[in-house]
Amino acid sequence: MSRESISWYDASAHILATRYESLPFSKVHGWFLPFLTGMTGTALDVGAGTGRDAAGLVGLGFDVIAVEPSARMREEARRLHADPRIRWIDDALPDLEVVNRLGMAFDLVLVSAVWMHLSQSERSRAFRKLILLLRPSGLLVMTVRHGPLEPGRSFHEVPEGELENLAKNHGAEVIYNQTSPDQLGRMDVTWSHLAIRLPDDGTGALPLLRHIILKSDKSSTYKLGLLRTIARIADGAQGMAHFAGEEFISVPLGLAALIWLRLYKPLIKAELPQTPSNRGTSGLGFVGPSFSALSGLLPNDLRTGMTFPHGISTELHQSIKKSVETIVKNPAHYITFPGTTDPIFKIIRKRSEMKSGPLFLDERYLRSFGDIFVPIHIWRALSRYDAWIEPALIGEWIRLMKSYAEAQGQNLNLEAMYMAMEWSDPNRDVSTIRKIALELLDKKRLSCVWTGKDLTAKNLDVDHCFPWSAWPCDDLWNLMPADRKVNQGLKRNRLPSAQTIENSAKRIMDWWNMAYLPDGNPFFKKRFFVEASGTLPLGEGENSIEKVFDALSIKRINLRRDQGIEEWNLE
Repeated sequence: MSRESISWYDASAHILATRYESLPFSKVHGWFLPFLTGMTGTALDVGAGTGRDAAGLVGLGFDVIAVEPSARMREEARRLHADPRIRWIDDALPDLEVVNRLGMAFDLVLVSAVWMHLSQSERSRAFRKLILLLRPSGLLVMTVRHGPLEPGRSFHEVPEGELENLAKNHGAEVIYNQTSPDQLGRMDVTWSHLAIRLPDDGTGALPLLRHIILKSDKSSTYKLGLLRTIARIADGAQGMAHFAGEEFISVPLGLAALIWLRLYKPLIKAELPQTPSNRGTSGLGFVGPSFSALSGLLPNDLRTGMTFPHGISTELHQSIKKSVETIVKNPAHYITFPGTTDPIFKIIRKRSEMKSGPLFLDERYLRSFGDIFVPIHIWRALSRYDAWIEPALIGEWIRLMKSYAEAQGQNLNLEAMYMAMEWSDPNRDVSTIRKIALELLDKKRLSCVWTGKDLTAKNLDVDHCFPWSAWPCDDLWNLMPADRKVNQGLKRNRLPSAQTIENSAKRIMDWWNMAYLPDGNPFFKKRFFVEASGTLPLGEGENSIEKVFDALSIKRINLRRDQGIEEWNLE
């Protein structure tokens, strides 16, 4: 949407709010409600205006991300429809840059009275963005205005048949297309109503991934290693992924190398063959003296937010550097689109120099090695279907190792192979955070983030805000003081509801400020924001606890939809 249009909406917000709110959600959008029968999940309301439609979708059981570029309209919406299940974002078509950085997929995308604000050159790009945000079988609902232009609103006429052609070109199906009169009684205005269904991912990503996993020639396990590396980043480190133009997501090349080391370390320790002709570590370019010097580290020590003292930091830096070389020269070069020599994953490499002193694994350091660019449809598929993709990767990887071993006259234990392939999450350890909480109790009042009840050493529990059983994460932002009876009774392994999170907002942010962000503790402050930027959709710009809380609320929506975790409410 143009700046001119946004300024017009800012200036007219109060008048428009009265006009929009005069028509109930069910009357304006009753035509598509039958398509939502039995359907809930996550909804994206693009051009959400006064929040009338977002509130209507919440009433139908959806969690809603509401996008509105006009600050005054967002103010009106929050005043009229305050609801914790609506998260407001300042963003707009055709790019939806902020929404894309969230890494979310939606069951329903509503674009009401927005499309005519886009020029012809913008609409094709915008449609592709919308389709990529839909889940398989997701529904895109659009209402498009036809009629005279209005000064200041940058209207464009949308030709008949244009949206049907866009849908066809993106593998989507138009299941409803009707024209109706204007409900405000304007005789020269009509509206097109379209419902568009995405039968599958619509991008060709899944067949391409299946080809790489199952059909492509492999002279080592490296192709599977790189694909699983990117899948792990897409699943657990989306905060470090940046939207790079129209076609790609960029992730730090050093992060890919770090996860590569984490994946291969247990395989090499178990002496499982990774090439047809070489046993153990023989012939693996990234394995050398520096890699051997890391033998005392566990795989899950190799994660963002960790600090390594001088000495081991030099060896780790060299190991990451060697892994970058291996990735660039081998799998990134040889994973190509079928029938071509064009690499799927493009890389821009930089020369990263190791400085003296401790090494802190943050995004700045990991990006100093360069960037790996993942086609956005591949990234979306890895983000959404990791539960299917990773088992397929592991199964093919084990099949390869077994075939290599047989050629070398080895007999491998299947259980041992599966154990070495298992992704190692951090050990559940809250002792450091409990110590911080107890130290705070000696100096000031500390309350349960959920109830506000005063805590003592006897009733203090350190709670994972998002339950460990569903999402193993010991990041500082996820660890909070709670009353033991609430944590072990009412909450247990359930996900806080949107209302519970909203009611606890001040107490959560007060805890973060007291525990991690005081000026006298720069290490925890740095770690807090590095971990949050790695696992939460913070986006770009300066970080703050308010920004982390908003990202936590959005991550909650994603976990609820993807994991199907039972919710709890504090009554």
